[in-house]
Amino acid sequence: MGEINNQKKHFVLIHGSVAGAWIWYKVKPRLEEAGHRVTALDMAASGANTQKIEEVRTFDQYNEPLMEFMAKLPENEKVVLVGHSLGGLNLAFAMEKFPEKFAEIGPRDEEWQDTLFSFHGTPEEPHTCVHMGFEFMKCKPFHLSSAEDLALQMLLNRPGSMFVESLSKAKKFTDERYGSVPRVYIVCTEDLMMPASFQRWMIEQNGVKEAMEIPADHMPVFSTPTELCHSILELARKHA
Repeated sequence: MGEINNQKKHFVLIHGSVAGAWIWYKVKPRLEEAGHRVTALDMAASGANTQKIEEVRTFDQYNEPLMEFMAKLPENEKVVLVGHSLGGLNLAFAMEKFPEKFAEIGPRDEEWQDTLFSFHGTPEEPHTCVHMGFEFMKCKPFHLSSAEDLALQMLLNRPGSMFVESLSKAKKFTDERYGSVPRVYIVCTEDLMMPASFQRWMIEQNGVKEAMEIPADHMPVFSTPTELCHSILELARKHA
């Protein structure tokens, strides 16, 4: 078992809403320095992906880059998926479709302040987009992160979506597929956007094998990258 746990792994990093693969710039080199292979993906209309969020009306369309990546993996290659924030939902859909590809799976109403919402689509198929503002970012997801990292976010900031309308019509995940993949979670105890109490409730509802805690805000990729990497590597070592 020790030899298996020490094997080099392929980590696939999935960002959250209004972000991109670039958010992992502190985490990716740390995992690579530990000897692992790391892939960070842009979802549709995110990061360097040239699509516009107004045109990406369903979560399936948004998640296409991950699903295409999973489909192209060599037959016997397994990966460790790590999702941040909304990225955890991307992972769940991949787990449902490709349960054989995993070593294991990694990570109240709020005042939205200067965040803007726009509405697209049709009355029959509505599509809500969100553009998170500076004051909201500073006070909620980035409240423990540096001013430099917040500035980077705002320089690269793109509109996103929570895909509430399309997800309300999605099929439930199955125990046979989604349920067959071990799931672990890293609780960010200082998260003001998704409080720790809500994170722990999600853990209880989703059959998580193990949870670890770090004293991070919603953006541990920026505020506590060393602690985050340590937790990712430890969970991968124990549950691969």
